[in-house]
Amino acid sequence: MFTGLVQAIGTISHHGSGVSIDVPSSFFPLTIGESISVDGVCLTVASLGNRTFVADVSEETLKRTGLGEKASRRAFVNLEPALRLSDRLGGHLVSGHVDGLGKVISITPLANSWNLEIRWEDSSFAKYSCDKASIAVNGISLTISEIKEEGNIFSIAIISHTWTNTSLQYLTQGETVNLEADLLAKYVESLLITENSHKNKLENNLNISKDWLTKNGFL
Repeated sequence: MFTGLVQAIGTISHHGSGVSIDVPSSFFPLTIGESISVDGVCLTVASLGNRTFVADVSEETLKRTGLGEKASRRAFVNLEPALRLSDRLGGHLVSGHVDGLGKVISITPLANSWNLEIRWEDSSFAKYSCDKASIAVNGISLTISEIKEEGNIFSIAIISHTWTNTSLQYLTQGETVNLEADLLAKYVESLLITENSHKNKLENNLNISKDWLTKNGFL
């Protein structure tokens, strides 16, 4: 589990069937088996080198995220170690399990911030976008400031500190980003679906008729 507060910026490249991430010395020490958020993707440290760690990457991860494409061009990635129970939750709960990709529509510099506009590539996730909702973009805990097309397009106001201390500063229009919707919203949705399903089953069971009584041996 992570908070979406980036601790460092590294560079990613292919390493066999996995990836290798070059990290600044300030991000060490690391241990084998440790979980690291790499652009919002939870990866496990498989081996360590000099200011480098290697992680295995599954086919599902390469399919659902932009790590493979970034590794091909040795791009910058955001890094965050796993949350400890004693840490402050400065961002929001981020699982490191990316829901899908988004495409950067526009990047607009303002007087004191940047406005980032993103479109979900899979519109089925648009339901999780709403005004002031939390969302993780490349592993960064951010807040939605505006939605369009029923949430399929959303805007985020990026403050100067976040811009200069994450890989957002290297984004370009048309680039893809990893997106993870608010974990709590997905849990609430799952509970409501389960509750409605149980309610419908109960109502069907309580639909007592002459045929039901006959079928169950009461008549």
